[in-house]
Amino acid sequence: MSATQVPIRPVASATRLRLAFGLILLVIAGAALAFAGAGQMGPKTTATGVQIRTIKAGEGAIIGPQDGVIIDYVGTLPDGTKFDEAQDAPLLVQQVVPGFAEALQNMQPNGRYKVRIPGELAYGANPPPGSPIPANSPLDFDITIKRVVQNAAAQLGAQGAQPLPPGAEVPPPPGPAPERGQ
Repeated sequence: MSATQVPIRPVASATRLRLAFGLILLVIAGAALAFAGAGQMGPKTTATGVQIRTIKAGEGAIIGPQDGVIIDYVGTLPDGTKFDEAQDAPLLVQQVVPGFAEALQNMQPNGRYKVRIPGELAYGANPPPGSPIPANSPLDFDITIKRVVQNAAAQLGAQGAQPLPPGAEVPPPPGPAPERGQ
């Protein structure tokens, strides 16, 4: 043995067993965390085929069919072609294409979502004239829910108002505006 060599003590078999067991537990815990995280961020697919991926979880109650929303959104075709974009867009849930309405009813205020709507729940065989949307094309949206007005459709109906055309301003309800989740 040379002067620079230090003898190494043998490691007890019980210590090696504990080390191996701890390493196995660490691997299992990491895999469980990865699986749990993937489940939360993976897309949810509804019974009709609308896919909704939560990018940022919202807060409060889920948007209802009679609600009004203020949203930011970007609409693209599957090939990435942008066909529509809006900020602070006021919409009534019941006045959008069926797939968009279904997606909204799976969202919460202050959330951000990516959505894919099957063609038959978007514009089907009759896309808007002059738009780049092909017949029966699925549509992708990046949506941020900025504000929800509970029961906005019923409030507008109670005021004797006609349904709003898409993109029209949602008027504030009489009195303080009730907001979901607050």
